Formats: sequence, C-alpha cells, structure tokens
Amino acid sequence: MKKFPFLHISLFVLTILSTLLVGAVQTGADLIKEPLKIYKGIPFSLTLMIILLSHELSHYFSSRKHGVEATLPYFIPAPTIFGTFGAFIKMKSPIVTRKALIDIGASGPIAGFIISVIAAIIGLNMSEIVSSAQAKGALNLGDSLLFSLLAKIVLGVTPSDSDILLSPVAFAGWIGLFVTSMNLIPVGQLDGGHIAYALFGEKHTRLSFMLIFVMILFGLFLWEGWFVWAVLLLILGLKHPPVIYWEVPLDSKRKFIGWLALVIFILTFIPTPFQLL
Repeated sequence: MKKFPFLHISLFVLTILSTLLVGAVQTGADLIKEPLKIYKGIPFSLTLMIILLSHELSHYFSSRKHGVEATLPYFIPAPTIFGTFGAFIKMKSPIVTRKALIDIGASGPIAGFIISVIAAIIGLNMSEIVSSAQAKGALNLGDSLLFSLLAKIVLGVTPSDSDILLSPVAFAGWIGLFVTSMNLIPVGQLDGGHIAYALFGEKHTRLSFMLIFVMILFGLFLWEGWFVWAVLLLILGLKHPPVIYWEVPLDSKRKFIGWLALVIFILTFIPTPFQLL
C-alpha cells in the first residue's frame, strides 16, 4: 500500500502560499495592514504554479512511461522575488536507454516552455510601457532572444527612454522561460545534461567542464549568479551516470527532440538575468 504523499502536498500548498504572497506584494498590496488582499497574488501564483507543475509532471509521466520509478514533484517555497526555488522529482531507478533519457530529460522543459510562451503572450498584452524615470530603482529583467521578440510583436518597439512594466502574468511567463533555460544548460545531470549525454555520450563530460568555465567567466563579468550556479553544479557532479543499454540507438524523432531542446535553450538564455535600474 502506497503512503499518502503528505510531504509533497504540504510543500505544494506552501509554495502556492509563498507565490501568492510575492504576487500580491508585486501589485503593491500591504499584506501587514490588509492580509486579505493576498488574493491579488492569484494571477502570478496560478500562472507560475501551472508552469512548474506542467514541467515536473511531464518528467514524472515520461519516467513512468519508460518504467523508471520516480517520486511526485517536490515544490520548494522560498521568500524570494519568485516565491519559490522551483520544483524537482527524484528518480529512484536507473534509466535504461538513451531514448528514455531524451524523453525524460526533454519532456519537462518543452512542456514548461510551451506554457511559459502562452503566459508571456497573454501577460504582455496586460503589461504597459512606462518612462525610464518611473522605472528608476526597479529590478530590470534581462531579455532572452525569444522574450524580446514576443515583446516587440505584442507591444511594438519600446522607445529608448521607456521600459516595459510587466504584468504579474507576464512576469510568471518570464520566470518560466528563465527556468527553462537554466534547466536546459547541457551540464551534469540537469535536463540539458541528460539530453547532451544521450546525444554525445562521454563527450558530455568535456562539454560540461567547458560550460562551467564559461559560467565562471559570466559570473565575473555579467551576473554573479552564474558563479554560484557553476560552483553548485561542480558540487553536484559533472559526470553523468551511464544508461544500461547504451547500444540501443537513438531514432530520428529523439535526435530531433534533443536538438529542438538545444534551440529552445539558445532562444531562452539570458546572459544577465537581473540588474538594478
């Protein structure tokens, strides 16, 4: 008899609460004086939770499809500008083939990417263009190639003395795309690392070390977070566990999915994600 997933549900509820709090504060609500105004955080919280849930459940069901035992998602509530440190699942049995590795590794980022793009488009339609003076002192979010393109399509070209004030839904979409790019970095045992190992085999380790070096450089010159991320990945380990039946080849569909994930990574990558105006 399976145990009731009390921890998973508790973390999920706490993450809903933490993202509700962050979303409400973003709207200017003073929750100390008027705690009932937490409902104003619903657009941000709901959008972000759907993105994270679609990502993790895609991993989960893809693992089940390939006979890999995996846990339900663990959500991580956190008092950050996102309200969460994301979510993850734990695989409790080895991955047998490279096909399974591609399917499991790519399913989450692709599902999250699709929902994030939809959220970004809807949210940008709810956003507004403000003068740079109004945005002074605010946190400036970096643009990926894709988000910049979507902003131009939805809002037009932003004047040089103006900035886009993202709606809560658009901000959640931005976070979803940012999380997608971070997960798709082809290093270690990140989703991108799974995909890179399935495509390139042992060359994956050399690629991981090269990208760690690049992240350290980015951390020195662009955004300090890259340095922290590089150190964390080194601690977690860059070598990928072998699949059991390596000799089973990848079909053209899996190769396409693997290269599609790489394209998504390039489109969503942000060299300097955060900067104070």
